[in-house]
Amino acid sequence: MIKITENAGVAVVTLDRPARRNALAADMIEALDDAFRRLDANATVGAIVLTGAPPSFCAGSDLKELGRLDIDGMRRNEADTAAFARGIALLGTPVIAAVEGHALGGGFILAVSCDLVVAASDSRWSLPEVPNGWLPPWGLKALAARVGPVVARRLVFGHDTLDGSAAVRAGIADYEASPGGALDTALALAARLKSLPAPAVRSTKEAFRTAVAGDAEIWDAMASDAFGRNCLEETAATTLARFAAKS
Repeated sequence: MIKITENAGVAVVTLDRPARRNALAADMIEALDDAFRRLDANATVGAIVLTGAPPSFCAGSDLKELGRLDIDGMRRNEADTAAFARGIALLGTPVIAAVEGHALGGGFILAVSCDLVVAASDSRWSLPEVPNGWLPPWGLKALAARVGPVVARRLVFGHDTLDGSAAVRAGIADYEASPGGALDTALALAARLKSLPAPAVRSTKEAFRTAVAGDAEIWDAMASDAFGRNCLEETAATTLARFAAKS
């Protein structure tokens, strides 16, 4: 469900479920976690780029898979994804998200969990969880660290869909690229990071770790509790049942 390439000290990890718009399945998260740990331990890798196979970056959690679980199973599934996303801040290697197409729900949050974010100007960003009936179960700290709590709350309400240009203006993304150019822009940034002294790059991540992700585990635990309660309500249950029934 993922592809990994390495060239000149830069690793590219590609979410590779295009038929499902690169939705985050449990097996994919396990593969991503293993890949990122191995790449971080590889002294020849100076930067990691995370992207998605066309046409999308990531459509978020796989609701078809999620809807077939009970509440405890859904919470465990999302907790595994949360741990992976939080872990990006704990890596010594910088991670750059290259976003084309849609970054929806967990895909949006996964992107903002990365150290740098490149958005194609025509990419589409939204958080549909609350309209679907539940609070996003992880990653709210990463979002709030980027845009502040008030803007994060507005985005989580889910009535805004932003293009890449608006995402950059809001602080969701750091760099804007022309349509189709997000990966090339991210690779150029990765090459620049790779050229810097690696100990100083790692120290930079460490220096900001507490501010960016210091209590993220607590935020995720609270969001997971709310998610579990929300999924017992009619709107969420109906949404999940609809996705679970899809062939």
